[in-house]
Amino acid sequence: MENVCHGKQWDVALAHDDEGNITAALPYLWGTKLGVRYIVQPQLTQYNGPWYRTGADHNYADIQLRAHIRHLRPALFLQNFAPGVTELDGWKEYTRTPRVTYRLEDISNPQQVFDHFDKSRRQRQIKRAERSLFADPDITPAQFASFHTDYWHSRGEKDLLSQDFMVRIITAALQRGQGILLALRDSEGTLQAARFVAFDDNCAYALLSALHPQHPNGASALLFWLILQQLSGKCRSFDFEGSMDEKIAFSYSLYGAKPTTYYQLMRCPNALLRKLLR
Repeated sequence: MENVCHGKQWDVALAHDDEGNITAALPYLWGTKLGVRYIVQPQLTQYNGPWYRTGADHNYADIQLRAHIRHLRPALFLQNFAPGVTELDGWKEYTRTPRVTYRLEDISNPQQVFDHFDKSRRQRQIKRAERSLFADPDITPAQFASFHTDYWHSRGEKDLLSQDFMVRIITAALQRGQGILLALRDSEGTLQAARFVAFDDNCAYALLSALHPQHPNGASALLFWLILQQLSGKCRSFDFEGSMDEKIAFSYSLYGAKPTTYYQLMRCPNALLRKLLR
């Protein structure tokens, strides 16, 4: 949170049991614009909902978390709760919208994962790309950030993330041993693809990627495959971080990834703001 909210304000709501032990935590980014206080997702943060201690009374914890948020009186509350947080009875006054990400639930056996890749597309693409591209594990966070910005410019769009932000996030994850930054280059040393993944013991998250405008077919698939092999033994699952877009969702399904539901919760008491958001 300190890294993704750098220069902004963040806090955490806590719930306790009768003995004073922490039973739940809800980190959040908050700010004020034009006199309107809001609580939203930080950049590059797919999920930012509550964490519950094993065995905690969710209903009792939710009462305390909601009281903390209500005390702030935000005009807008918008957060994605992680997959697995499905007991939402304590959040009835919030609009709960189901969304979908795509996940590989078990990446412990890389060969088994590869066997579930689509044979005519993903497997064939990877084998073809392996003949012309080689892995570069020494790309620096600054080089990646510059490549990422160039990638979006090549598509005629502005990069929504600053290079300083990307460097800070990637560096923090790498220093903690909880990130993988990998690139692919061709025989001439030209950077063709790069991807950054962050992970904990439970799951890895595909956070950032970039491609050369003339990248060879299969570069992205090969990069995913190489990273999945590195992650084996480090975490259990892999989250592609989306997508509700049908074309992107289909692309992820070719890796054998399965749709996984999570919930977006929103509360906006201000009628005018609700209308503007719609």
